[in-house]
Amino acid sequence: MNNNETIIKVEHLSKIFDGVSVLKDVNAEIKKGDVISVIGPSGTGKSTFLRCLNRLEKPTGGKIYVHGEDINSDSCNILKVRQKMGMVFQSFNLFSHLMVIENLMLAPMYLLKISKQEAYDTGMELLKMVGLTSKATSFPDELSGGQKQRVAIARTLAMKPEIILFDEPTSALDPTMVGEVLAVMKQLAGQGMTMLVVTHEMKFAKDVSTRVFFMNEGILYEEGSPTDIFENPQKEKTKAFIYKIRQANFKFTKNDIDIFGINSEIEGFCIKNLLSIKKAYDIQLITEEYLQNILFSKIGSKEPIEATINYYSDNDILKLEFSYKGENYMNNIDPENEISAKIIEQKTKNIDFIFGENKSTITFTL
Repeated sequence: MNNNETIIKVEHLSKIFDGVSVLKDVNAEIKKGDVISVIGPSGTGKSTFLRCLNRLEKPTGGKIYVHGEDINSDSCNILKVRQKMGMVFQSFNLFSHLMVIENLMLAPMYLLKISKQEAYDTGMELLKMVGLTSKATSFPDELSGGQKQRVAIARTLAMKPEIILFDEPTSALDPTMVGEVLAVMKQLAGQGMTMLVVTHEMKFAKDVSTRVFFMNEGILYEEGSPTDIFENPQKEKTKAFIYKIRQANFKFTKNDIDIFGINSEIEGFCIKNLLSIKKAYDIQLITEEYLQNILFSKIGSKEPIEATINYYSDNDILKLEFSYKGENYMNNIDPENEISAKIIEQKTKNIDFIFGENKSTITFTL
């Protein structure tokens, strides 16, 4: 198998639960050696997507090919497919009545038909890899959450899989135990294991992944390298998730604007997001000066205007945007509006403008 070979190909995958479309037309390819982090808001179909890949959930529509075989066809031996596609769950799923080493030996003996001694030797090597040889004869209830998850990973590896699916493997752990599990996963990635990881651990996704899938509202909304997704996302909902944008939106025309209502909402937005009174005042001032003294003197009374406040909480950046049809009116200020322009420039760090035939946007960075 070469490193460019496609292991899994997904075409137009959909899944409906009780009339609700959880997955909608998902298309993806997973190649040998890929370490793919699947990120996105809760409830957007990430875990369902993973479970469809090994048919723990049966898709409503679409195709899933594993090495070219349609796993939803009647002729597919799904148990054989699953032997090469391990899965690690957030809830560990260890057999509580078996010792740790017995948890690792069971499936290889019965499914791979290897001898008890070989299963034991392999199990002990895997426990050594995850740093738990001393726990071989312990029972799962005697382990911490992080140790249980490391055992679960070792148990998956005992089946010699080609790919491992991780369904939020650290979400059930105490924060102090997350690192030990991620360290094992990083080690696997370094060894070339093909992995698909549903995760909320953004640092892991950024540092370890070869590719990142951002899922939103049941679709694969945007994908790319970690640099693409974390440093230069192209789509608005990806940006909102990555930068943790807190946002307020207003739509109005010159004729129907309620400046007092907008000022009240600006103040409420700032209070909700723990921004200072000064920041609220600056946004209100820029809004009034730009709209009433600059923009309104240039556009028609019924031209639609959209105003957006974006607060990037991760790096404490505040942006105020105005979108409308027209040119960059900050570049051709009338003499009577020079004072407004100077006030705005004093209150902003940067002013950017994007011109479009149907919509133009000016952005003030505070």
